[in-house]
Amino acid sequence: MSFVLHSTRRWICTSCVARFSTRSNDYGNAYRKLKLKLPREPARTRFAPSPTGYLHLGSLRTALFNYLLAKCTGGQFLLRIEDTDKNRTVPDAEKRIFQDLRWAGLQWDEGPQVGGPYGPYRQSERTEIYRKHADILVRVCRVDLKAGSGTQTYLLQTGHAYRCFCSAERLDKLAKSKGSLGLPTGYDRACANISEGESEDRASRGESHVVRLRVPNKYPKFDDLVYGAVGGKVKYGRTFVNIGEPAYEDPILLKSDGQPTYNLANVVDDHHMEITHVIRATEWLSTTPKHLFMYEAFGWQPPAFAHVGLLQDRNGQKLSKRNFDLDLSTFRQDLGIFPEALVNYVALLGWSHNVSKDIMTLGQLVESFDLKFTKGNTIVTFEKLWFLQKAHAKLRAEKGGEKFEELVDRVYLFAHDNLAALGDGFGNWKNLRDYVSAILRADSENFTTAESFWERNSYFFAPIVIGHYLARRGEGTMIHSVPVHDLVRCARQIEFIPPESWNSSTIKDRISEIVATSSEAKCLESNEQEEGKCSKLLKRTQKEWNIAFHHYLRWAIAEGKQGPAIGEAMAILGRDISLERIREAAALASPGVVSQEVETKNA
Repeated sequence: MSFVLHSTRRWICTSCVARFSTRSNDYGNAYRKLKLKLPREPARTRFAPSPTGYLHLGSLRTALFNYLLAKCTGGQFLLRIEDTDKNRTVPDAEKRIFQDLRWAGLQWDEGPQVGGPYGPYRQSERTEIYRKHADILVRVCRVDLKAGSGTQTYLLQTGHAYRCFCSAERLDKLAKSKGSLGLPTGYDRACANISEGESEDRASRGESHVVRLRVPNKYPKFDDLVYGAVGGKVKYGRTFVNIGEPAYEDPILLKSDGQPTYNLANVVDDHHMEITHVIRATEWLSTTPKHLFMYEAFGWQPPAFAHVGLLQDRNGQKLSKRNFDLDLSTFRQDLGIFPEALVNYVALLGWSHNVSKDIMTLGQLVESFDLKFTKGNTIVTFEKLWFLQKAHAKLRAEKGGEKFEELVDRVYLFAHDNLAALGDGFGNWKNLRDYVSAILRADSENFTTAESFWERNSYFFAPIVIGHYLARRGEGTMIHSVPVHDLVRCARQIEFIPPESWNSSTIKDRISEIVATSSEAKCLESNEQEEGKCSKLLKRTQKEWNIAFHHYLRWAIAEGKQGPAIGEAMAILGRDISLERIREAAALASPGVVSQEVETKNA
């Protein structure tokens, strides 16, 4: 009997844990969530992209992790568009965000085009909400604000923010002056002590101003779901320079045009949309103390934060959404990556799972998800992506259905366009789409792109040129210790398979029979009489014959190229073409012709 140490510091029998888990699904699920740091209650998460560019790997990963957390806890996944930076907005970026998320299977429960009780879900449509909240921080005020389906009334004595009337010229001069001395370029709070009456009067007369957050002298530490306690080295909101002259961080919350900055809009929206968990990159880790201070100033409960490492290239540079090579359209359109393969790949960038294999569908990712993120940044390489592309191509072929038909269409269209250049040549008598479908079912595990699949399996679509592989003639007459003339003779025996029995299973069985018979005959020619020696010789001979015969057939049928198992290849090509190629190979396979090339191409 074994025991585990429970969180209550009591030793509990593992069989009891198992019994309670099977007796009550609720208990088992709660135990699992506790163990894997998942919230007990449904999580409300959000993805809040800015339409200043297109989605890239990093933003897709952020959306995916938030989606998975919401779905694995039975919660909701929200989409919010942070479109307040009109100068940098890309015209079609918002439309592309919608398309890319849906392509990846990350359908949002609330947001643009869907609606929901906490809208609007575009920040440009929530400007008045931000202005009222900035006023809350600036002065004592009573403001009624809609929050969800009800109304909240705030009566706050704050002073956590103030209006700043400094001109851009003064701020620029201040920054240059401090910068030239190597001093921190924070604000000097020249407007922080303006009386409430003067501030109200100047603002009411239309004097240009911004609203700044009055940061505390020091930020407290907080608990991050990935990094634990953050802020052990307390970050100060002010720095003393030049005999006590302070420089303050005091970030802008509301710009002079009335538009909010990220800091204000983000906090206000997350609160009113009742977001419970935020998963984002570590680049926002240093900003989190400001956000938590704002939650405290408003008297709100903050969401739980989980910060995951950045994605970097091989040179340690941060991946950027402005890098065209990492735009999702590159993977979707240019490379033809499956959405399930890309989602699977992105999920593995910084997340550690307990599943026995890395190949997972979106549904399996939901079932397996937890908050076991790796600490530190992740280097992005694409070898794993191509491995997953092949794995998901194989899954498509095994399951069939719409996704497999889409895969068939890809290769069919590519093959159709390329075969048009061949005129009335090979393949025109076939139902090309069914033909492509058969090849994909046989070799789907090697699919990456339509072009590479075509090149790999080109011998299915055009007559082969065996002579190309005979350019270097040698003097050898053996293939893996088997005489070439024996292989030629045995290959002709495949002709005895009748047309009605021509299928991969029958061909495979016939090849096995030929190998077995030929190996036994070779052993009988030897002088080995002892039973033990004869048995070892037979095993060795069968192995040599099996390798040699399959290499010879692949040379004859497929120019020695890789592809499906030779029996499947011959079944797909059909009896007439297969036997024709075997006869052509026999005519060319005179002594000293094929051995070196076969061994080189198929080793």
